[in-house]
Amino acid sequence: MPAPTADSAALSTLFEIIGYAAGLLTSLAYLPQVVRIARTRSADDISLPTFRLLAVGVSLWLVYGIGIGSWPVMAANAVGLTLILAVIWLKLRYSRRA
Repeated sequence: MPAPTADSAALSTLFEIIGYAAGLLTSLAYLPQVVRIARTRSADDISLPTFRLLAVGVSLWLVYGIGIGSWPVMAANAVGLTLILAVIWLKLRYSRRA
């Protein structure tokens, strides 16, 4: 196997940055939903089964990231899972008041 070159190291760093950026953007996509539910105190239009399945899937991605030692995968899915769980918690909280 050939030794890594400066070009391959730079490319690897670039892909790490792309991974972090992609993870950040896709994970933070849930933030407006969390804020909206918290402000309106209404989650009537939120599908609980959808977010439960999403939480399981993102949890598995987090485990996968841990297993392969990929910080971008771990970080993105930890943030995403936190926000998804917040949506689920808010849905359950405000659904009980109705």
